[in-house]
Amino acid sequence: MNGKILGIILIIAGVALVAWGYNVYDAMESQLTRSLNGETPIEAWIGMIGGAVCVALGVFKLK
Repeated sequence: MNGKILGIILIIAGVALVAWGYNVYDAMESQLTRSLNGETPIEAWIGMIGGAVCVALGVFKLK
């Protein structure tokens, strides 16, 4: 039972991290930075990749 609760928490946290990472990626400052030097902020990558990993671990815990 504790594994399922942990899985649900990981999925929720992962979705929140992906949303946060996308918001950072889509922010006006980030768009300006990408247009000037082509770099994506590291916070966006951490949020999106970290969120995807959390979701994957959460799904694995639910099984």
